[in-house]
Amino acid sequence: PVNLGNAGVYGIVAESAITNVPTSAITGAVGLSPATGAGIGLTCAEVTGEIHTVDAAGPLPCRIENALFLTAVVGDKLAAYTDAQGRAPDYIEVGAGNIGGMTLPPAVYKWGTAVLIPTSVTLSGGPNDVWIFQIAQGLTVSSGVQIILAGGALPQNIFWATFGAADLGTTSQFNGVILSQTSIAMKTGASINGRLFAGTAVTLDQNVVTQ
Repeated sequence: PVNLGNAGVYGIVAESAITNVPTSAITGAVGLSPATGAGIGLTCAEVTGEIHTVDAAGPLPCRIENALFLTAVVGDKLAAYTDAQGRAPDYIEVGAGNIGGMTLPPAVYKWGTAVLIPTSVTLSGGPNDVWIFQIAQGLTVSSGVQIILAGGALPQNIFWATFGAADLGTTSQFNGVILSQTSIAMKTGASINGRLFAGTAVTLDQNVVTQ
């Protein structure tokens, strides 16, 4: 698997903002850096875990000011993205960027385009298998779509490394670690078993995020 380093203790890490339309439910730590903690739109009641900020702003009583550690976290997040994007691919341009309806075995997949998931996708493999998706542009998941895990596959072994924005449609059910160089937007009612790591903002709207 891709080594997440210090970022591995978080469910959400963003650099510019974490916005939220309540009520969301986040299981796992939340971190924002270098932006001020005032950019976190979650309340402590919505987070089962700590909220880490670079300053004394942000929600109480779950907020912990830890600027030095967050700097390391952001660095490790970038290193994880670089690692994921640098792996030698097993498959290139599968489905010309549209993987809807497919069953995908563990492997490294690479696209020079955006990736669209208009219908549910199955990732089939064992609990020690790893999937890495290298996406040169954005990732778009349609409303109601599921990333289905089969054969014991685990979300912590699935990595979506996208240079562009990741957009999870309404009520979609996603699995894996999203490593976006830009933003991650979860539309109304979407859920993820995994992590949201964004180079800019994470946008939430009545979502469930389970680390």
